[in-house]
Amino acid sequence: MSCPKIYQPVLEWFYIIGTLFSKPKRSSPLLSEKVASYGLMHNMIFYLTRDYNLNAATGTTIFLLWSAHSNAFAIVGAFLSDSYLGQFRVIVLGSFSILLGMILLWFTAVVPETKPSSPLSQPSSSQLALLFSSFLLMSIGAGCIRPYSIAFGADQLINKDRPNNEVILQSFFNWFYASTGVSTILAVTVIVYIQDHFGWKVGFAVPAFLMLIVVLLFLVGSPLYVKVKASKSSVFQRYEKVRLLPWKILAAKEVTHHAFSDKRKPIQIRY
Repeated sequence: MSCPKIYQPVLEWFYIIGTLFSKPKRSSPLLSEKVASYGLMHNMIFYLTRDYNLNAATGTTIFLLWSAHSNAFAIVGAFLSDSYLGQFRVIVLGSFSILLGMILLWFTAVVPETKPSSPLSQPSSSQLALLFSSFLLMSIGAGCIRPYSIAFGADQLINKDRPNNEVILQSFFNWFYASTGVSTILAVTVIVYIQDHFGWKVGFAVPAFLMLIVVLLFLVGSPLYVKVKASKSSVFQRYEKVRLLPWKILAAKEVTHHAFSDKRKPIQIRY
């Protein structure tokens, strides 16, 4: 299924331009997810040690767990997309999850009661719960966006009736990965600079605001998107088919080999 031809050029440019200009996350919300992960992670150890009075070892452990969960949840996101919700809904779910997580993180920087009251006191359980909730929401969002962001973008450009379709797809992938690199550079330079020179309130607010803009841009184009539905079969059924496929191929080759050998038998001529 492809979108109507009259909308195809508009949709292509909407998606690619959004990819280029949504600084921390292509207007497929992937670039904004890069800002959330790279822009926030690079300075997070300082936020944990200075504002939450955690030692370096504990802060590093939290940081690594956050990064690991962001990658691990990609399996959950892929499962939900393939079996239940479809790509578009999972990306939207992940976008709002990241946005909510970034707002919660900004909230911890704005409200003094969410952090220890003095440099010598340790954070309470409720304060850590709020902080970890923001990390968890951003990890869930990253897991929903990362597996299908590029595939969803490619689905918008596929048109078998167009002779130069492969060239357009190749151009899309080139711009997509280029924008990913640019967003990462902006995240570790501009965002980190803002956090260092303007404080955590502004440093956390900027990524959250950019994420909000990207989500709105992404939703504006939703009526034109090609939305691939989730597969009706269970993911375990598809896994079982893949597991059995090599054996079926091997059995088919053996049958073909025996049939070919029978045909090659010499013909006996009786006099």
